[in-house]
Amino acid sequence: MNSTLHTELSGPRTEIDGIDRQILELLDRRARCAQEVGKIKLRYGEAGFPYRPEREAQVLHRIAELNLEFGGSLSTEAVRQIFREVMSACLALEQQLKVAYLGPAGTFSESASRKHFGSAPAFLPQASIDEVFRAVESDHAHYGVVPVENSSEGAVGSTLDLLLAHSLQVCGEVQLRIHHHLLSCAPEMGTVRRLYSHAQSLAQCHEWLNGNLVRLPRVPVASNAEAARMAAEDPESCAIAGEAAAELYGLSKLAMNIEDNPNNSTRFFVIARHGAGSSGKDKTSFVCSAPNRPGAMFRLLEPLARHNVDMSRLQSRPAPGGMWEYVFYVDLIGHRNDAPVAAALAELGERAAFLKILGSYPAAG
Repeated sequence: MNSTLHTELSGPRTEIDGIDRQILELLDRRARCAQEVGKIKLRYGEAGFPYRPEREAQVLHRIAELNLEFGGSLSTEAVRQIFREVMSACLALEQQLKVAYLGPAGTFSESASRKHFGSAPAFLPQASIDEVFRAVESDHAHYGVVPVENSSEGAVGSTLDLLLAHSLQVCGEVQLRIHHHLLSCAPEMGTVRRLYSHAQSLAQCHEWLNGNLVRLPRVPVASNAEAARMAAEDPESCAIAGEAAAELYGLSKLAMNIEDNPNNSTRFFVIARHGAGSSGKDKTSFVCSAPNRPGAMFRLLEPLARHNVDMSRLQSRPAPGGMWEYVFYVDLIGHRNDAPVAAALAELGERAAFLKILGSYPAAG
């Protein structure tokens, strides 16, 4: 190395070494504080609840605001990811969480789980959304992560039905940008003979496929991760899947970001046997039904407007076992304990034929 260059680099590198030591010492102090929190919870009988969604959301929100306040060199998203991992590791000192998700490994559901909980938990892939609910309800997992809607393909019906049927509560949400890549062992697109993909991904990449691989046979499979696994074993094939599956199965990217909608994203719910307290930036989800008579929906939702409660989502779905009867899934801005939301829900409950609060939880992002 050039001696002048080495001399100029020695100063910043020495400073970095000193800063790294300070960071390590502060991380150790933070970890010891986390252990002390665990001891205090144990004294008050709350040792079984190491993860508090509202507290973690408040910390991440405060960190993001601080980063913007002093104009940090790192992006807000990068800072959030770093502190997410710090909190995840510290939380594991109290108890390692078990998180069930729609598997197999390498799915977008796993990516959403890791985005929300960090890398420290034990992640448990499940064969179906129903199995995710069962894992949490049976105490095999502390939390579950399930897809609830996609910006291109709409609501995930099976998740909505299971939220209605089970007693679990929504305690968090995750927004995940969905980028689809064309993955293969083959060196170029011209050498592949078949395409493996989940049906939803085929729909989300429909126009790109018609413009680039219109004659290639498309083989629907159970998940994108399964598509990537099959492509790894079949050198004459390719698969549509995400970054995690590419890394897991060692596949090359023949084309990147092939989704038709560049803003394609999926929303996930975090489900648990307990709810979440108020974080100051929350949503509340519920499902209800209206009596079958004129003006019933207006009368049902009128309290929301009168109490100035913002409704961010309204989704209708056929009621289980009911011929031409529907239930309505609603998202509100605010926590169920906030005075306006509580008042509106109380009135709505008196008017609805059926009402179930699915949970209040910190809003994603």
